[in-house]
Amino acid sequence: MSDQGSTPPPPPPPPPPPPPGSGDGGFSAPPPPDSGDGGYGGGYGAPPPPGGGYNAPPPPMGGGPVDHPKGITVLVLGILSLVCCSPLGIVALVMGNNALKEIDAQPGRYSNRQIVQIGRILGIIGIVFLVITIIWFLFLGGLTALSGSN
Repeated sequence: MSDQGSTPPPPPPPPPPPPPGSGDGGFSAPPPPDSGDGGYGGGYGAPPPPGGGYNAPPPPMGGGPVDHPKGITVLVLGILSLVCCSPLGIVALVMGNNALKEIDAQPGRYSNRQIVQIGRILGIIGIVFLVITIIWFLFLGGLTALSGSN
């Protein structure tokens, strides 16, 4: 056979490109050393990943529980009933009871039950202060009435 008129076979096709997003740019990482320590020496294991040892899970995509809209209001009213205006304790108690009923009716919907409870308890303490104040004024009024009759 003669090779004079024949053409050489075509070269083999180039290898396919890496899939997009592989990020290695055509290069692969070197194989890990055989010591089992990740190449850090000393017989210790590889260091933990950066960012700490505990990674909190992300919030659920469907929207988790939300704060009850009256939660902070009940807390503020309870605090104000202790600090400056005891009759606000009545409002804090009533609003807190209503909010707790709504939270208990739908347990997974609201997340600030403790805030509502704290505001409600502060409202109760404010009411106790109000009652003590009323009793004190009545007592003082009785004393002035008795002492003024001389």
